[in-house]
Amino acid sequence: VHEGHPSSSHQTLKGTSKWATSLENLLEDPEGVKRFREFLKKEFSEENVLFWLACEEFKKTQGKKQMQEKAKEIYMTFLSSKASSQVNVEGQSRLNETILETPHPLMFQKLQDQIFNLMKYDSYSRFLKSEIFLNHKKSEEQEENSPEAQTAAKRASRIYNT
Repeated sequence: VHEGHPSSSHQTLKGTSKWATSLENLLEDPEGVKRFREFLKKEFSEENVLFWLACEEFKKTQGKKQMQEKAKEIYMTFLSSKASSQVNVEGQSRLNETILETPHPLMFQKLQDQIFNLMKYDSYSRFLKSEIFLNHKKSEEQEENSPEAQTAAKRASRIYNT
């Protein structure tokens, strides 16, 4: 019986190993979002993750006035025909400006899901093979294998095994 040795499946994943498990995990990590945006910028599709993040932010918005302003901002930035960072979603034409007068937290959900799936089945898998991801992974591994990290790990294991 291995007591005091947590099995590897129970260890919390961090960094690239966590990002590689799912797009959800990647988007929960600010550093992951930063690297993913860097990658999407090179692919000229950064607006997808920016739209997704804006929608997440929008769901937390309180108060009708703020919601109207934010909804309009999201519409003008990502969904209108003149949008500077237009996202490619179906049904965006049906989202006309009248809906912006009566915003509700999930008004962009369908579009957000479309963009999420687009990222998940398209850019996310390429991101995991990208130089940005692999270099970040490499630097993490070097940090883990550095003498300082190992002494810290040994100290930690001494503390936990008492």
